[in-house]
Amino acid sequence: MGKKTRNRATRSEGSEGGNPRRPCPCGSGKRYKACHGAGDDVIVVRPFEGLAAEPDLVAMREFLPSATAALPLREGGPVTLASVLPGASAALVRDSGEILLGMQVQTRSGDLSADLAGALAWARSAEPGSSLPVVGPERRTGERLQDVLEPEVPLEPSVHADFAWWLPGGEPDPEAAAMLERANSVIMPTEAVAAPGVRGAYWVDTGSKGHIRWVRTEDEVTLMAALARLSGRGELELGEGSHYAGSFRAHGLLVPVWDVDREMHSSEWAGPAAEFAKRLDEVLAGLDSEPLTDAEHRAREVLAGKQITLR
Repeated sequence: MGKKTRNRATRSEGSEGGNPRRPCPCGSGKRYKACHGAGDDVIVVRPFEGLAAEPDLVAMREFLPSATAALPLREGGPVTLASVLPGASAALVRDSGEILLGMQVQTRSGDLSADLAGALAWARSAEPGSSLPVVGPERRTGERLQDVLEPEVPLEPSVHADFAWWLPGGEPDPEAAAMLERANSVIMPTEAVAAPGVRGAYWVDTGSKGHIRWVRTEDEVTLMAALARLSGRGELELGEGSHYAGSFRAHGLLVPVWDVDREMHSSEWAGPAAEFAKRLDEVLAGLDSEPLTDAEHRAREVLAGKQITLR
């Protein structure tokens, strides 16, 4: 093996990165060879680790269609984080000087946290009315979100029913109106499940099913063990009208998913989600003192096979 090839195979974080036939550890769902395996970036599997905002950052990157949140910056003026910006831009500065950063962008960088910090640095010095299509290597400053955000402050995303916030004030011209119509046509109704002890949980109506997707920050092995114990007790569901469907991985975190009754409003799942959070916390606290039984080990294997693909 040549030196360059050998280095490329060993620089990614996580054992999956060096095998071109395995899924890329960045969480894109693509094969490593078709994703970050073609470049020389170090892949940071969990780019938002250490931030209280981590679960909502992952949600905004992966499945919130139209959402905005104020970034809890350590210093500097206000900055709005957006799930997606017009043209999937990495950043834009409005004529008013307002700065917006986009989460859902086209990139092959191995570190989304560094990309966002680079986009922020660009926006702070850009002229009003400018936009940044993509963050290239020349835009990275060496800083990451962990260097510019207050680590203990979570995000408070506002989930919108459409993309009207793209063009604040006034009537859009025909081209902008057509862009908004196209974007709005693909939005799936989505709302946060707001309850004490619940963060990173979102209800979505796909048109054929209702789901609750819940970004969890626990270590995957530990979380799967806890879910297996709840399954063995018959306590894995969120309540009547729900069914545990499986989970998917995103940016180093596991996201359990439940199918839920579409006829129930998202707010009706707040109480059941809070109760589930209490059950899960109790089980997580007892795992060290009470290892899994043989039946629970088998339940964990069954749950591990319930991997779903986010569409």
